[in-house]
Formats: sequence, structure tokens, C-alpha cells
Amino acid sequence: MPQRPRIIDPVESFDIVIDGQAVRIAIRRSTRARRYTLRLSHATGEPLLVIPPRGSLQRGLDFARSQTDWLRERLKRMPGLVLFEDGAEIPFRGKPHVLRHTGALRGLVQAQGRDAETGLTAIRVPGEIAHFPRRVTDWLKKEARADLEPAVFAHAARLRVKPKRIAIRDQSSRWGSCSANGTLSFSWRLILAPPLVLDYLAAHEVTHLVEMNHSPRFWRTLERIAPETPKAEAWLKAHGATLFRYGTR
Repeated sequence: MPQRPRIIDPVESFDIVIDGQAVRIAIRRSTRARRYTLRLSHATGEPLLVIPPRGSLQRGLDFARSQTDWLRERLKRMPGLVLFEDGAEIPFRGKPHVLRHTGALRGLVQAQGRDAETGLTAIRVPGEIAHFPRRVTDWLKKEARADLEPAVFAHAARLRVKPKRIAIRDQSSRWGSCSANGTLSFSWRLILAPPLVLDYLAAHEVTHLVEMNHSPRFWRTLERIAPETPKAEAWLKAHGATLFRYGTR
């Protein structure tokens, strides 16, 4: 059969005015979309218009403009970005911590001791202040791998499977994934969540090495090795989107 021609939209974003302010809305076509949808991106907090593969751009724009009241309320409730900077409070393994620049030029990033000002455990970051955000991000990725690798291997041993590779990434559309060749990928932001959530996601992707679907058999297998699956799923539904607040611009 001849291939359908690819639809290329003439614009990638557009603005609508809400209460006198221009709000930029990104546009994306999705082969999985069955209808026009408007949502806020987990990764950026910005509005995103999703158009079905054969949908009309003009119809999509009209749909987005019809959702002005909904968008206004959602933007009001959207929490602000928390940048990785001295004094910022972030979750780490599900508990609040505060980032502190040590002033030392050398040394390792460490979660160590109570902060005198906030009473929270301090994540102490040495090095030049210009490198502060990158050092925090690199450290969180390292800690995510340190937690995910043993969790993956423990669940894999229970199911008698072996992942080919474990990758830690900044995924914005999913917490984890399993490729056909056995590579498991995870969002580093899981280190911000409670340990039971990280462990659940490790078990979830390992289970895909047995069942590459979300069939009833998949869920039965998953809950056998991760009995706290319902609790972890409930936490992600209630709080997962907030983890994208933290990071760099």
C-alpha cells in the first residue's frame, strides 16, 4: 500500500490571550491520539495541544481557544519551577531536603547533617556556584542509579530474567520503559519520590521482560514481586507531576 503523506503543520506553537496576557501553546501531532486534547506538559508546565494524525490544524486551534476558562484555572493551580540553587528545598527519597552551597572549591556532593536555618537535612554542594545546578543534577542521577540498579537486579532474579542495560535519563513522558532488546530506562526524578515508588517502577519495567504488554497476566506478575503496586500507583497519580517542578531552566 502507498504510504500516507506526512502532515507537516505550518506552525509549531501559537498564542492565545488570557486576562490580557499571551499564553504560548505548543502543537504536537500524535499517531496515538483519537481526539483533540489540551493539557499541561508534566516536564515544562506549558500548555500542549495534541492533534490526531489526520486532524485539522484549524480545528485544533479552535478547540484550544474554546478551552480558555479551563486553561486559566489550570495555570493558576500549576506550581512554580524550583530551580537547583542555594537554599532551594527539594524532595530526596521522598523527604524534604535543602540545597546548600558549601563554598569549598573541591569535594563531593553529600546529603549530610541538619541545616541550621530550615532544620532539614542539607544536600551540601561544593564547587563554583556557576556549576551548582549541574552538580546537583549529576549527583541526583548518580543516586538514582545507585537505588535503581539493585532494585532491578533483585526483581529480575525473582523472575529469572536479565536486563541488557539500565539507562538513567530525563524522560518527560514516562517514568520508565523497556525496549525490545532488554534495555530498561528510568527517569532520574524517581530519586525524588519515596523508595516504594522507585522500587515499584523497577519491578514494573523488569516485568516487561516477561510480558511486553499490560495484560492481566502482566499485572498479576508485577503484584507478585511488588505487592505495594497499588500504593505506589496511587502516589504517582497524586504527586508524580510535582516531581517535574525541580531542576534547571
